[in-house]
Amino acid sequence: MYNEKWTTVIKPKTGWLDINLKELLQYRDLIIMFVKRDFKTLYKQTILGPLWIIINPLLTTIMYTIVFGNIANISTDGMPQIVFYMLGTTVWTYFSTCLTKTASTFTNNAAIFGKVYFPRLVTPISTVVSGLINFFIQFFMFLCFAIYYYIKGEIIGPNIYILITPFLLIELALLSLGFGVIISSLTTKYRDLAVLVTFGVQLWMYATPIVYPASQIGGKLKTLMMLNPVSPIVESFRFAFLGSGSIPWDFLGISVVTTLVVLFIGVVLFSRVEKTFMDTV
Repeated sequence: MYNEKWTTVIKPKTGWLDINLKELLQYRDLIIMFVKRDFKTLYKQTILGPLWIIINPLLTTIMYTIVFGNIANISTDGMPQIVFYMLGTTVWTYFSTCLTKTASTFTNNAAIFGKVYFPRLVTPISTVVSGLINFFIQFFMFLCFAIYYYIKGEIIGPNIYILITPFLLIELALLSLGFGVIISSLTTKYRDLAVLVTFGVQLWMYATPIVYPASQIGGKLKTLMMLNPVSPIVESFRFAFLGSGSIPWDFLGISVVTTLVVLFIGVVLFSRVEKTFMDTV
């Protein structure tokens, strides 16, 4: 019998929470590879390629400005309509894209999962990380518009709370990851959920102050809206960069707790389902 020393030992997972963070760090090169793959395949065989990263939010912002700003005449709290809608669109696009793509982790990667071993959480994490590329490009475009209107003398008041941007972005990423892995875990058995995700995300957007400021909602309806974990994040972004509204610290705290709970439940479900999903996908 050979006395060999193995560098990696793959063992069956039986617990509810078999997540090895050290192992995830060891596969960081694979995460980077998946990020590159996602970015390349998304714009492969398109004429404009990565320019769609800029075109999509720009067209969406123009549509919101025409429909909600001019036709519906919804207030933007004195902010220039373009920057108001563009900031909301940028934040929401990152969240919704990460959620919808992560929600199909098992079904989209079944062929890979069935052939080679690696921590399955690598794929949803890579989706969240790759989304950051688009987010930073779109956010830079927003900053260019904001600076332009600031120079023109518009009432735009960026402040010191810009420093909490990394915290808000991390929370947004973890929230989308949590909800995404929960849905992906459930869709291995209940395929109907995959159909409902797109519709549900669209409804969720209108329950979030993306095309309207939170100041336009009052009473119990506003409280209900701010309990939506994405709403305090969007409002905090707007206050930090535009000076619009305020940072709802109490609801932001609730949002953080909700994010941690959702992420924990998602990781537990994901860990449980990944052991047997090949029998149902």
